[in-house]
Amino acid sequence: MAEGWGEGHLMAAKLPSFSHDFTEATVETRLAFDGGLLKVRRDEVRLPDGALAWREYVVHPGAVVILAFAGDDTILLERQFRYPKRRHFIELPAGKLEQGEPPLETARRELVEECGFEAAQWWRIATLDPCIGYSTEVIELYGARGLSHVGNDPDDGEHLEVFEARLGDALQWVREGAITDTKTTLGLLWWAQWGRFPTS
Repeated sequence: MAEGWGEGHLMAAKLPSFSHDFTEATVETRLAFDGGLLKVRRDEVRLPDGALAWREYVVHPGAVVILAFAGDDTILLERQFRYPKRRHFIELPAGKLEQGEPPLETARRELVEECGFEAAQWWRIATLDPCIGYSTEVIELYGARGLSHVGNDPDDGEHLEVFEARLGDALQWVREGAITDTKTTLGLLWWAQWGRFPTS
């Protein structure tokens, strides 16, 4: 039995005690780029040893990703073209937060807009920090089931196709490299390792 496991359940493990504080204090901050979706800031910071350095990072509104279960072992996936990479990707349904929008409301909205489904049951699975070296982005991973089709309403300029897949097949596509999107890979592997449907 692997360390940290018992009776089929994950046992909480204590983090080690840390004695050093590596906090970097902001000395000066400025907006280096102001785009329609993303903003880039360039900050001067003071390091723990007193030296000065620059930090450039993307300010992101945050996002959600959804494990939408059409059955106990069947999920919704999307296929769409991602321009920065110049190719199609297979992904879990996902979308960015609008200003002031709670993450769960974003998830509900995106499931309808992209996939055309409402869900009777929602639960939060995990919080992910996908790119801690250069972005403030936080992704909230949600589960949804009890799906009912209401018709999709995609954003202008959004083109994608939605299909059902067995969870085991999706995991195999991760292993084979057919799915490489990070949020999708993490969502699938997290559920395969620790996922449990809520009891109520």
